[in-house]
Amino acid sequence: MFKKDFVWGVATAAYQIEGGAFEDGRGLSVWDTFCMEPGNVKFGHTGNFACDHYHRYKEDVALMKELGVKNYRFSVSWSRIIPDGVGEVNPKGIEFYNNLIDELLANGITPYMTLFHWDTPQALEDRGGWKNPDMSDWFAQYARVIGENFGDRVKNFMTINEPQSYLGGYNNRGGMPPKAGYEKRFMIPIIHNTLLAHGKAVIALRETVKDCKISYAPCGDYFYPLDENNSADIEAARKLTFRANDNFDGPHWNVAWYADPIFLGKYPEEHLAGYEQYLPKGWQDDLKIINQPLDFCAQNIYGGRPATTDKDGNPVIVPLKVGFSRMANGWGVVTPKAIKWAAIFLYERYKKPIFITENGMANNDTVTLDGKVHDPQRIDYLHRYIKALSQAADMGVDVGGYFQWSFMDNFEWAQGYNERFGMIWVDYETFERIPKDSAYWYKTVMETNGENL
Repeated sequence: MFKKDFVWGVATAAYQIEGGAFEDGRGLSVWDTFCMEPGNVKFGHTGNFACDHYHRYKEDVALMKELGVKNYRFSVSWSRIIPDGVGEVNPKGIEFYNNLIDELLANGITPYMTLFHWDTPQALEDRGGWKNPDMSDWFAQYARVIGENFGDRVKNFMTINEPQSYLGGYNNRGGMPPKAGYEKRFMIPIIHNTLLAHGKAVIALRETVKDCKISYAPCGDYFYPLDENNSADIEAARKLTFRANDNFDGPHWNVAWYADPIFLGKYPEEHLAGYEQYLPKGWQDDLKIINQPLDFCAQNIYGGRPATTDKDGNPVIVPLKVGFSRMANGWGVVTPKAIKWAAIFLYERYKKPIFITENGMANNDTVTLDGKVHDPQRIDYLHRYIKALSQAADMGVDVGGYFQWSFMDNFEWAQGYNERFGMIWVDYETFERIPKDSAYWYKTVMETNGENL
């Protein structure tokens, strides 16, 4: 079972819900410009209006309170705070997040703030973005502005969300800007620069915010044992989870490459054999900055693959069964064991409380004749995953929190509004909000601390 102080919450991201893209001094982000180019986003959708949260945040917070939400993870739009990424701070941007934070606190909801969820200011991308060595300093300056303006009320932070995903834009993967097509020799220093930016941001937050708790929220390839009672399968899954799976752009989805420097202060030796030659000069000294003390290990987890061994005892990936369960978006597999074993392996390796900062399901939701949105598939998905997470807790893992993705339907990046991950259904023409059945179900889970599972 989950501990008594377990953190239950929901999550969103700024560009996906806010809208107000060209209002009140907000600068352009790479996603604004990416959406402007024909063919980048399905159906030509943009995040210009998204869910109109920028104007309807009070309505959304009221919905959270009605549904029993006590913790809300959201991201800040860097270009809304600092339009050019560095330099002058936009008072209207500060005002919006101040108002949102105050509204959350007035309704008994604890804010969990993510500094960066993929929306790099375009002005910084024009200067090289994450491949520019100065980016880590620019990000640290931004983090200091965040701490100075919101740290009196916000005490929980994540620096960067899923670097594996947005860095895919630098090698043309995953429909992300800037679609640069860089090879491995360029990608390794870009990844290193991102980790360095995280470390400098942690330092800035610690210096400006008293008694704060900080982590960051990566993702990765996860594996679980085909036979959970077979020690060889368990070890195979563990090795595959932290393996050095090289491809043309380097360790793109590797868990260890993105986490070991942050939590252990070193790159994994297995990986360095292939990647050290591409790291920037002085990278060893940077590890001291990257390896800042963190309070928990956050991870975004949706699915994984089973693992076993071959006749020689080597770990191998087992193909999913024909007709395996999957989300409506195509890429999402329904494999609840992945969240259990990821929590176990991450806790073993990094020895920090585990927070699942994203987990949820894309579903083909619609408003039915009764005016409601029935999503039994999402309820079943969440039930299976949260129950599997509780099993990790029963096995001794310090599981500290779970944030469902996403509180509301939103702009799903290159897929536009074609996919619905939310527990709140959104009409993108009228901006009407309708809680789905899963929202009421999740309310009972939070109220009982998962005991009703």
